[in-house]
Parts: sequence; structure tokens; C-alpha cells
Amino acid sequence: MNRRIGIVIAILSVSLLVGIPLLRAQQPPQPGNQSADQLGPRPPQPPMDPLSDVMFPPDLIMGHARELVLTDEQKAFMRGEIQKTTTRFLELQWQLQDAMESLHQTMKSNAVDEPQALAQLDKVLDTERQIKRLHFTLGIRLKNQLTLEQQGKLRTMRVAQSSDVQPGPGEQ
Repeated sequence: MNRRIGIVIAILSVSLLVGIPLLRAQQPPQPGNQSADQLGPRPPQPPMDPLSDVMFPPDLIMGHARELVLTDEQKAFMRGEIQKTTTRFLELQWQLQDAMESLHQTMKSNAVDEPQALAQLDKVLDTERQIKRLHFTLGIRLKNQLTLEQQGKLRTMRVAQSSDVQPGPGEQ
């Protein structure tokens, strides 16, 4: 029972950690009090996740393991990869926090040492890149464990989930 809870927490953690940065990066700027006429025409918005049609989130896969008829080997592999990814992600999160604190310290002074600030920024960006690469690697490894039939079922499930979203008040 404790192991299942741990696996569920790991899956949810990875899913949230992958999704939140993507959502933050994709949010349009808030216009404030300006009307739509004052802002002018808006460019088309890119899809929330440009790879959503070719990648599958771990929680979608593991949440439908029975429906996908995942083998014991597939489940074991995926759980192991999710666990490794979660552990490494947490390490990288601590590194990122340390790098951000150092960058903040550098930027606090009235006269900023530009080379030092840029070196600190590079550390932040390198860590962020490692995090993104880690999540992408997990997605690739999980997808490569799925059969074509399982991938097809996941695509169908994803379409069904997106069509289940009900419009909010006044959005009909």
C-alpha cells in the first residue's frame, strides 16, 4: 500500500513539475485595463504544448495501465524511470534554487558586476536546461516502451479527455 502511494505521488509530482513550467511559459500577458480595441490585433497563440500530439504524460500512461494492458515489464520499467527522474529532478530543483539565490545576491547591489551576473545567469539557465532535458528523456523512454496499439489508445484517451472539458459560465 505504501509503495503504491509513493508511486502515485511520484507520478503526480513529475506531471506537475513538467506541466507548471510549460503553463507559466505559455500564459499570455495580462492587458490590465486596456480594451481589446486599444491593443490591436493579436497574433495566433501557439498550442499549450507543441509536442502533446506525440508525447504522453506519465500520469496518463500509469493512470490507464489496466486499459492499456501494460505488461508487468512495462510497468516495472516505467515506475523505475519515473522514480529515477523524480529523484534527479529534486536534486536539480535544489541546484536551481541555489543558483537563483546567488544570482539574486549578485543583482542586489547598485552597481552590478556584469560578468559575474551573466555567469550566474548561465548557471541558472544550464540547470533549467537539464530539468527540461530530464523530463523530455522520461517522455521518450516511456513512449518507447509502448506498443503502437497502446500509443493509439492513449491518443484516443487524450482526445476524449479534451472533449470532456465543459465550457465555463458564459462560454457556450
